[in-house]
Amino acid sequence: MGLSYGYDIYLRPRNVARVLARLAELAPPARSVPPLEITLPGSDRLVLPFTSHFKSDPVDCSTSNTCELDLSLMFDADDALREYAQTGGPGLEADGRIEIGYIYATIRFESLMHPGYTSVECWAATSGMSRLFARSANIRKVFTDLTADSGGVCCLFDTGDGAPEQVCWLNGEPAQETVSGPLFPDWRALVATWPDPEK
Repeated sequence: MGLSYGYDIYLRPRNVARVLARLAELAPPARSVPPLEITLPGSDRLVLPFTSHFKSDPVDCSTSNTCELDLSLMFDADDALREYAQTGGPGLEADGRIEIGYIYATIRFESLMHPGYTSVECWAATSGMSRLFARSANIRKVFTDLTADSGGVCCLFDTGDGAPEQVCWLNGEPAQETVSGPLFPDWRALVATWPDPEK
């Protein structure tokens, strides 16, 4: 079984459309797939440059607890991304960015950690991409910026193997803590720092 590393963003449900719009802005400028129409809980509708289960059929999440997306995103090159490109990954674009995909995104409208918050869990598709997620400062910056820009309260780097999650962003500030560390001995201690999702 390969590595499956990812970034998990936690935000208020009212901000889901905002985070998806920001993700769409990170998509490659030229895509060969038809646009994907999504209906969110509350009936907000978005058209996104992604697929769901590798299809472009309309997705109605208005009565669903989850939504699955397949993402390709552009990242500014750093040393880790350049090395990835040189070892069989995608090439460097003229603007200095590199396309990484597929990234599998699961949106849980009631997150596992707190049902009042939504999670957007973005997972690397391969072990090589997982290692890239761990090494690239620019990939981490994209996900923490995405958390900040969409009003998220927390961003975690999750290795998916039972190791302690790394807290990258918390309540408006960059962070470098771990869950099960001295500051956050468990999930409840971390979630207790989040504001009321209704406010």
